[in-house]
Amino acid sequence: MITLVEFLVRDDEYSHDEFAERWQGDHAEIARDLPGLKRYSTSVPVNPDDAEYDGVLQLRFEDGRALNDAFDSGVGEEVVADAAEFTDPGAGPRMVVEETVHLDADE
Repeated sequence: MITLVEFLVRDDEYSHDEFAERWQGDHAEIARDLPGLKRYSTSVPVNPDDAEYDGVLQLRFEDGRALNDAFDSGVGEEVVADAAEFTDPGAGPRMVVEETVHLDADE
């Protein structure tokens, strides 16, 4: 499994609360339909006034091919276009990572 991790910066036209509402509401409804998506999570800072970024996105896929196929799809194109309306694309760092779980108290 691989995970795309991206730190998001909101567009200047949005307050942090407006960004979070759009991102975790209407946008999430589109993004959850990405083909091959195994896990999708969003996180917002507890104190956004002191944070460098407005949110952290994590999208998990089986492998790199599944990730690429997801964003090459019609849904992927819609997700990218929608995100560009309320975020500053590329303003924050992005990585594709392989996760190693050392503790999961919920399992």
